[in-house]
Amino acid sequence: MIKIPAEKLKSILVKEGLIEPAQFEDIRKEAERLNQNLTEVLISRRIMTEEYFIDFLSRYFNVSKADLAAKKINERVFSFLSQNLARQKQAVVFDQEPDGTFDVALEDPGNLETIEFLEKHLKGRIKVFLATEDDLARVFALYGQKSAEEFKKIIEENISASLKLTLKGEEEAALEVPIVAIVDNFLSYAISLNASDIHIEILEDVILIRYRIDGILYEILRIPKEVLPAIVARIKLLAGLKIDEHRKPQDGRFRYKIIGEMMDIRVAIMPTFYGEKVEMRLLRATAKPMSLGELGLLEDTIKIIEENIKRSYGMLLVCGPTGCGKTTTLYAILNILNRPSVNIVTIEDPIEYYIPYVNQTQINPQAGITFANGLRAFLRQDPNIMMVGEIRDEETAEIAVHSALTGHLVLSSLHTNDAPTAVPRLMDMRVVPFLAAAVLNVILAQRLVRRICQSCLESFTPSLGLIAAIEQQASLQGAKIRVPKTFYQGKGCSACNQSGFSGRLGIFEVLNISDAVRNLIVSPNFSLDALKTLARKEGMISMFEDGLRKVELGLTTLEEVLRVIRE
Repeated sequence: MIKIPAEKLKSILVKEGLIEPAQFEDIRKEAERLNQNLTEVLISRRIMTEEYFIDFLSRYFNVSKADLAAKKINERVFSFLSQNLARQKQAVVFDQEPDGTFDVALEDPGNLETIEFLEKHLKGRIKVFLATEDDLARVFALYGQKSAEEFKKIIEENISASLKLTLKGEEEAALEVPIVAIVDNFLSYAISLNASDIHIEILEDVILIRYRIDGILYEILRIPKEVLPAIVARIKLLAGLKIDEHRKPQDGRFRYKIIGEMMDIRVAIMPTFYGEKVEMRLLRATAKPMSLGELGLLEDTIKIIEENIKRSYGMLLVCGPTGCGKTTTLYAILNILNRPSVNIVTIEDPIEYYIPYVNQTQINPQAGITFANGLRAFLRQDPNIMMVGEIRDEETAEIAVHSALTGHLVLSSLHTNDAPTAVPRLMDMRVVPFLAAAVLNVILAQRLVRRICQSCLESFTPSLGLIAAIEQQASLQGAKIRVPKTFYQGKGCSACNQSGFSGRLGIFEVLNISDAVRNLIVSPNFSLDALKTLARKEGMISMFEDGLRKVELGLTTLEEVLRVIRE
């Protein structure tokens, strides 16, 4: 995020009535304490929107917005700047004017050093445009697409070289140049495609390489199985795992700099019938918690959550299956709550993002640190807010509930299909109804859907089959659902690799625990159906309905919503 002189930003925001001078100074101090950019804090606190800030930057630097989502990128010239340099400088060349001037989109149009460097590198004049994060991501996706053939060629060359090696052991193989190059290219290519995971799987006669992109697994490459031991040994060496251990699962982590970015890479190795399977989760080391709006929550939902986290005690639960973004949502809420007046402690498995001034602990069963033990120990640390990565068992549930009863705000996650089901799930873990009713503040359930690529967004008339699918899902929920007036889809373009999707966002349902809901929970007539009926009566919007709202806004497709709802 670009740094703007604080006084300049203050004068504009005060003049436009967006903030009071004293409030601005408080937020400035908070940004310094958290070591965050002032504008990031202002956006996360909803003093201004990201759209407003982009318009502000455009006026401040007197440059036009690149708006690459609506422009056709001249692929002939964008490659004048290598991917490595583009990422390093956060700049892309997207067109060339008749007089030879290069159109360059910059994240920071005020960086004179970068502008001077680009003019020398391109050997010509440049016209500066303001680039958003989405603008840069679109061009970086093009780099990834262009590098596919080069990636496969490099991998094939290094595999051929590795098969010619005569080595004494796995550790020696892990240090050889061809094997190092293979692993490096697996990682760099995954990052260029914005993949979240790399799967290295061994079949009977071949190794399968798959990347998870926007939540969907894609086959990338097949390579000879003879190189698997050396590749696995290389990954084990980087992650600090035992190279000679092949019978037990192993988990590790390492930090790696690739294409100008520092990445945290989480490694999980599992023995299978034909050999060891490797899964690598890619996390940007510099990534910061997202705002609730960035996650995909709409204004009415954000308001409910913000009202509930103002309470000094009680419990907030985020529910959903594995990989649906529960932890990311918890981090976003923690970021809002993180201020000098509170002591925040977390116990996680694993720590995915580091948050300044939050005391984060990772579970380590070998050292006796479990969710339950860690939570119990944290009660002696004088906490105000506690975050438990997941409530998995009766002991953790009991301690979390009693913590919420004794003046602590507890945030946690639970594996359930929807928000109302969290209540009987707690009861299954022997939390008595009156305690559940007493501690629960709000329950949030979510799924992740693929976001329509804004570069190739188009509207279309839905088929009768789509309308029927909506009506069928509505009848299953026993709700009257309004069919969106307009439907959208991604036609497919170079920016999204012809998929029609780019990135992901959440669809949510929020169960606000009102007095009526509390009375129902402790009632002898409690049932899940009764709770769902009452929740809908009190205005709860289901995940399906929230998904339909995002379909109408052109953020996702109906097929995506139905896919995750039915999973």
